[in-house]
Amino acid sequence: MNWLRKFWLVGEERALEALACMARRRGRTPQAEHLQTGLRGEDAAYFYLRRKGYLVVARRWSSGTVPGDLDLIAWKGELLCIIEVKTRTAHDLAPAEAAVDDQKRRTVRRLARQYIGQLPQQQQPAVRFDVLSVYLIPGQPKEFVHIEAAFGWSAHDPDWRQ
Repeated sequence: MNWLRKFWLVGEERALEALACMARRRGRTPQAEHLQTGLRGEDAAYFYLRRKGYLVVARRWSSGTVPGDLDLIAWKGELLCIIEVKTRTAHDLAPAEAAVDDQKRRTVRRLARQYIGQLPQQQQPAVRFDVLSVYLIPGQPKEFVHIEAAFGWSAHDPDWRQ
């Protein structure tokens, strides 16, 4: 990533943080605190992935027919990455990524099938399911734990490429 793109990306991230801070000060945040934390984590994850060279094509994608949403959908070259983001404001006993249980994985897989089905490509792309933990601990820099290929298409089949 060249210096101009890095500079632009930093500017975008700071502008988004400033707008969110102004909204919080004015009391214009209708969601509960834990939902606001999750959205801040997804925003941080978005910029983290962009700095790593991912092309993020969707945020908070929902199908309209299947409950739930996909936090981030990105391309890393020819690989389609479905990224589940978990945000915490402290290091608890269990890591944030432990919150992606079997039920959440099933939901993500179901939504991923819906998303892939609407792509204009004739052939299904290779897909990877990642979990990205974001720690937004007050007074400390943001911390990211990116687990690539955290789970596959099936709980029983380790070959997630089908």
